Amino acid sequence: MAKSNEIVVIGELNVDLIASGVDSVPVLGTEVLADDFNVALGSASAIFACGIARLGHSVTFVSRVGNDDFGHFCLESLAARGIATDRIEIDVQSKTGVTVVVSTADDRAMITFLGAIAELSLSEVPADIFRGHKHLHLTSYYLQKALQADFPHLLATARMAGTTTSFDPNSDPTQGRDEKVLEICRHTEILFLNEDEARLLTGVDDIEAAGRQLNELCPTVAIKLGAKGAIGFQKGAIARVDGFKINAVDSTGAGDSFAAGFVHAFLEGGDLRKCLTIGNACGAFSASRPGGTDGQPDPEELERFLMYASLRG
Repeated sequence: MAKSNEIVVIGELNVDLIASGVDSVPVLGTEVLADDFNVALGSASAIFACGIARLGHSVTFVSRVGNDDFGHFCLESLAARGIATDRIEIDVQSKTGVTVVVSTADDRAMITFLGAIAELSLSEVPADIFRGHKHLHLTSYYLQKALQADFPHLLATARMAGTTTSFDPNSDPTQGRDEKVLEICRHTEILFLNEDEARLLTGVDDIEAAGRQLNELCPTVAIKLGAKGAIGFQKGAIARVDGFKINAVDSTGAGDSFAAGFVHAFLEGGDLRKCLTIGNACGAFSASRPGGTDGQPDPEELERFLMYASLRG
């Protein structure tokens, strides 16, 4: 049974158009073939929301979409997963964001049209949004242009209201290094990054040293290492866990499913190692099917997966 008013996600919505099973990413003037094609609910925020809802938590989503087919697809997809959509603005002047994904088994390349993603602003976030919610998740900092400057305010306000917080900036499409992200890290309790993001943000190549540096800014840091697993830092302690061996189909959204699993375990009182393990399992589940949400586990599937993994040693 879903729990009442647990998670609030303030973020972006878009549709993913996914060509999967591609051997190599195409270059201009060439064509490659895909094994499959899917239209799926996209966005880091939505994939996290669906993942944690699938694990039994109720979710409120705050966002903006256009009054178009893709926008209605996003709303219907969230509602079908039991996610509250009444705080999502439908703007007749906007177009819903779209991401075209070319996915191999190991990685993917993306082209994104931002549309309404870049237009969500603080004025559309209800002032009392944290009342009754236990946790706030923010992500996609670089895409949410109108909301960027207010990330510290949202995180600080949530924590003052007694709401725990997590932040995953995701990658900067320009591959730049925004010093403002380091300041945002000071306002969150949990920080999610992948290897490249951690190195770029800190300017440190050694991933353990980078994690220690980030742990000085926020209490818990989880760095996703893909198939190699994950490493976590919490108040000076370090935990490292291996990845799960799976038949990877599409890595789209696996990092956001990892974050959903980690936060789920965190809210259940799990220690750092357990949070990393649950995160890894949810990320592996996600990568086993095309799109970011179709492969996300429910609690029973997660439990069976972990049991079988332990038996395999």
